[in-house]
Amino acid sequence: MSSVIYEHSAGGVLLADDCRVLLIRTVNLRGEPVWTLPKGLVEPGERPEDTALREVREETGYEAEIIRPLRASTYWFVREGRKVKKRVDWFLMRPRRRAGGHDREVQAVAWLPLPEALERLSYRGDRALIEELLEESPCKES
Repeated sequence: MSSVIYEHSAGGVLLADDCRVLLIRTVNLRGEPVWTLPKGLVEPGERPEDTALREVREETGYEAEIIRPLRASTYWFVREGRKVKKRVDWFLMRPRRRAGGHDREVQAVAWLPLPEALERLSYRGDRALIEELLEESPCKES
């Protein structure tokens, strides 16, 4: 019986004042292109908030500030024949400034209105975060 690997990641939902959100295009474990939100593993001794800010900067090229925590997500997947249970701590962020390009694991970045982001995102958990933002008053469609 194979053991379970537990991973802890953190990421950011980078939301501009005009309610556009920044998505990244990368590849999944099968090498297929996916649209998702920036996130990465929490390093030993690192706070989830610091991980989220670092990953947003590395994967999007934007320095950001945290507005508030969002709900965490937990999901299972299989990597190299082993079950992985991942928890992701999410933070709502606003962009502060463009600080360079994105890293090589990211193929593209796109600022999209929330409804369009909802349609483009590949993962159910990412879509759930955007659905919650759509319900908030500053981002409701007029």
